[in-house]
Amino acid sequence: MPPIIDEDKCNGCGKCVEICPNDVFFGSQRGEVPKVTYPDQCWHENACVHDCPKEAIKLRIPLPMMIIYK
Repeated sequence: MPPIIDEDKCNGCGKCVEICPNDVFFGSQRGEVPKVTYPDQCWHENACVHDCPKEAIKLRIPLPMMIIYK
């Protein structure tokens, strides 16, 4: 499940685009709200969530993975 970006909180800094190891936000421009171009490539590593200075990104964890997190 792809990351969810709160457009009201996002300042377009691009840190999530830089830190994502799988190019989920490919093609996103600095200064704009990132686009989730390849949602199927998200491995739920939380790098974008942890590095976002505005806490504008959340991950929806798939149900089978939620069992592991509990």
